[in-house]
Formats: sequence, C-alpha cells, structure tokens
Amino acid sequence: MAAMLPAALLRWFPFLAWPRPDAALLRGEFWAGMTVGLMLVPQGVAYAALAGMPLVTGIYASLVPALVAVLWGSSSRLSVGPTALTSLLIGASLTGLAEPGSAQWVALAAWMALLTGVLQLVLGVVRFGWLLNLVTSPVLSGFTQAAALLILASQLPALTGLRVPLGELLASPGLRHFDLLGTAMGLGSIAALALAKRFWPGFPAVIVVMGASALASQALGYGAGGGAVVGALPAGLPQPYWPGALPWGTLGALIMPVLVITLVSFLETASSAKVEHQEGGTRWNENQDLIAQGLAKISSGLCGSFTTSSSFSRSAVNLYAGARTGWATIFASALVLVALLWLTPALYHVPQAVLAAVVVTAITGLIKPGLLPQLWRISRVEAVIGVLTFAITLAAAPNLYWGVLAGLVVNLSHFLYQRLHPRIIEVGLHPDGSLRDRHLWHLPPLAPHLLALRMDAELDFASASALERTLAERMADFPGLAHVCLFAQPINRVDVTGVETFARLRQLVLRHGCTLHISGLKLPIEQALERARVLEPGPQLRIYRTDTEALQMLQQIAPPAV
Repeated sequence: MAAMLPAALLRWFPFLAWPRPDAALLRGEFWAGMTVGLMLVPQGVAYAALAGMPLVTGIYASLVPALVAVLWGSSSRLSVGPTALTSLLIGASLTGLAEPGSAQWVALAAWMALLTGVLQLVLGVVRFGWLLNLVTSPVLSGFTQAAALLILASQLPALTGLRVPLGELLASPGLRHFDLLGTAMGLGSIAALALAKRFWPGFPAVIVVMGASALASQALGYGAGGGAVVGALPAGLPQPYWPGALPWGTLGALIMPVLVITLVSFLETASSAKVEHQEGGTRWNENQDLIAQGLAKISSGLCGSFTTSSSFSRSAVNLYAGARTGWATIFASALVLVALLWLTPALYHVPQAVLAAVVVTAITGLIKPGLLPQLWRISRVEAVIGVLTFAITLAAAPNLYWGVLAGLVVNLSHFLYQRLHPRIIEVGLHPDGSLRDRHLWHLPPLAPHLLALRMDAELDFASASALERTLAERMADFPGLAHVCLFAQPINRVDVTGVETFARLRQLVLRHGCTLHISGLKLPIEQALERARVLEPGPQLRIYRTDTEALQMLQQIAPPAV
C-alpha cells in the first residue's frame, strides 16, 4: 500500500505507510502498548515534579504529544513524552524567572515547548538534521553524566523526607528533620524497582509500586498526618491553552535554554531511533523525526504542558514487548486517556518520596562510571573535552546549558585545529607494497633526489597553507633535490584557496629547477585544477593516474636508494 502512495504524501503523513492491521498484529500491539502505558502515567507525574510543573501536566504531556509524534514520525515505535533530562533542563532554566508550579512558571514552560517545537519543525522541513553531528559523543556523555547527578541531588530531599533546607540540616543534624515513614517508602520503592528491573525487565513495576504505596499511604493515614503526597489531580482532557504574550526580556533569558533543549531532546530521540532502525533493518529519516518531535512539542505547549522528548527506557521496553508499528503507541495513549478521565483520584495518596524513587530509578541508567576510562583509552583529547563538559555543567547549575555550549566550543576548536594541521608525511615503500610514513616505519626514500609527500586531508583554505609551508621547508632542507612527488589520492576536495595554493606549489618547484610529479588525482580535483589552468602540460609536470604507475616511472627516472 505504501509503495502506491506519492513520496510527498508519505512525508507529510507517514502513518499512511503503516501495515494494514489484522487481529494478530493488533493483539501484539495492544500488550506492548499496555506495558508502556503503565509506565507513562507514573513517570509523567514524576517528571512533571522534576520540571516544577503541576503534576497533571505530566499526564497531558504523555497523551497528545505521543499521538502527534507517532503519526508524523518515521520511527513509529518511539515512546514520546516527559523525560528526566528534558524535565531537569526545564526546571533549571526557569529557576529565578518564576515560582515553580505557578501560572507564570506554566506559561514559561509552555513557551519553551512552543519555541523548541517550532525550531525543530523548521530544522526538519529544511532538512537540517545533519546539525546533530555537531554534538559529539564525549560532549553528550559529559553533559548527561553531570545532569544525571544533578537529577539525583534534586530528588534526595523528597526521597528521604527531608523537611528543612539542607543548610539547616547541616547546621543542626538530627532525625527530627526527616519524615521517616516517607524515607522508608521512598527507599523501599527504589529497592523494589531495582529488583524488578533486574529480574523482570518487562514487568510494569512502576505502576505496581505506586499503587501499593498509595494503598499503604491511605491505610496509614500518611497524607492526613502531614506527609507529602501527590494530592488531588484534576480529571478530564487537557484544554486548549495559550501562554499569553512573552516579554522581550524573558525571551532573551529563554533563548539559550531553548537552543540546548532543542539539541539535547533530539539527541535523546536519535539514541532511541537508531536502536529501533538497526533492529528493524530500516534507514532512519532524522528530518522526518525532527518534524514529528517539533509538532509534538508544539502540541504539548498548546495543552499547557512542557517540552517532551523520546524516552530511551520506554522505547526499549516498547521494542522488548514486541511492538512492530505505531499501533502500540495508540494503545498506550488510550490507557493514558483512561487514566486522565477516571483514574487520577487513585494517585491522590501516592507519597512524593515514591515519585522521587521513580525518577532516581529511571536516571541511574544514565550514570556510567566506566565511560571516562573508556574515552581515555580511545582519545585523551576527547576524554578531556568530556570531563570539561561534565565539570562546567555541574559548576554552572542551574544554568546547565553552559556545559553543552562549552563542550561544543572546545570540540569545534579541536576540530578546527586538526583541520589547520593536517597529516602530511614523507612516504616510503613498505615491504607489504603500501606507501607509509617513511620516518615512522624507518623506510628508505623511494629514490635519491626525490621528495615524496602525501597529505591526508582536503586541499582547502584550512589545510592548503600547511601543505605549502611543509613543502617549502622540506625543499630548503634537501640539497640536490631534483624531483618532487605529491601522492594526491587522499585529497577528495579542493576549493579556490586550494587551487591558488597548488599554483604556487608548482611555481615553487619550478623555481628550484625540479620536476613535479602528481599521482592519483581524483577526477573532480583534476577538473577544478584544469579549469584554473594550473595543470598546463610542461616538461616539468608529470601526472599519473595510479600510485603503481607513479612508482614505476619514478624508479626509472631516479633508481631506488640503496
């Protein structure tokens, strides 16, 4: 059916490509959807608390945005809704701008959802998904590790039932500052969730733990005795919401957080989508998912909720439960709808400590102590970039975006340094027949009176001056030089600066009375040089199609060194 539809229609309505449902398919999708749906409601409430939002908005963010994302995304098995990292960024970004949970806070969070959604939508429409490549794994890992620790720190007071600020506790330590019953329920919930995750990974333990804690809380009169519980949540569907005008000064304060949330939330999506498409043997269309995620965020803001993203853990559960299409998300959303209409009173007695336990259990998967040693073994420079991102993210809290920005700047600076200092080697013939670094492998020259160089980079504005400088230095240190050979096969692009530099290189070789040999020029490079008329035939210029041909001719002109 999908093959008969126009590509443009499928781009704007990708759900039309879903397979035609039958009883067997719907049965499997139903149980996968129920498994994820039972996680969505409690996690949504817990992540709303992390974002400083009214708790019911976490359920709103689990309903409409999830439906929008699955209908317009190319990755139909992603679980979209509130996530711990995005919720932390929202709460941290709005700190100092409004009171958590207030109408102004909700309006600002909705504006962040709208702005990030519009930005992702535009990036998807203009096919700018390649911008994801700007954030490397060390930068993302450093930021994620720091954010995970901050999330854990933010949940400790609620998890332990701490009734006073941390400063007062340090000044006057004592158990009287703790709600011991809340502490017991919070730590007990962590233990139960950890055991379930280890021994029954597909079991919806979150809803069971929350249900059991609610029953225990009600039986013990925990809320009536002053304990912190979820409290009354409004029932019914989310209403259309407009956050009102956004002052210019406030917009300026939101710009950097919006940019970082846009990037980080889609990197969360990318991590889940790549797993899905690798498992399904399909190609990931990042631009289509940018459109879907943007529309989902816009819908969340228009429901009075906050920015959503793709949850790696819930998406993994969806795949583990056997989801094959977006119908699983439809069933999960139906369960969220039922919870909104009839089951919100059941959340009244859930202790806040249990919500904190849900967040803590979900976030522990992000903490990977062995990641830094692994990075150090692969690349010490990138390990340092990851550590720097980690440290600045922690130090800049609650302005977490400085960590990502610092990591990006340092990483791009490292990239630019590498481009400005390309690998340029003098080659020699290895016994296995390959051309390698003559000095590194202690190889003899290819021939006497011959300087043979290879640059493993593009010939453009960044690397051209390095090649020109290296050639001039090597020629000045080479008495009796008669031949210069440039093995050019690794060069796959040339710009105007590169063409001008090549012309100067040819003149430099001519002034020294040497013959210039060029081996392995790729056709686009050769055509660009010919259009600039810097490959004009002459007695002191020789061009070879392959390195083998060049070696044969060079050894005839100048016998190999003994």
